[in-house]
Amino acid sequence: MELTSQQLGILNRLQQSGFEIVAFPMYESYVGVRRGNCGALLTPSGPAAFTLYGEPSYLVAGGLSARTIQSDGNWFVRKKDKLEVTPDRTAELDAFAAELVNALLPVA
Repeated sequence: MELTSQQLGILNRLQQSGFEIVAFPMYESYVGVRRGNCGALLTPSGPAAFTLYGEPSYLVAGGLSARTIQSDGNWFVRKKDKLEVTPDRTAELDAFAAELVNALLPVA
């Protein structure tokens, strides 16, 4: 993936805000971002921006997960691994998502 100098600047700004730039297996054509137990995928949007691809998610076994409702409760699921959705995990994910979206806003 080729990135512009403006996009590289955005990634640098994300790192300075405490986000880690990573590659998630199976999503090599996207830029991965993680902090703590949360992650998200970014896709270039024009020469000077990124947008979220999908929604931020809680990391399960080191990978992105899907939030599901099953007969035994709410879960973050990745392949055969799952973690229960708890208020603390939901709060962490919500804070991650809000801070990531804020960090992606253009800087004047």
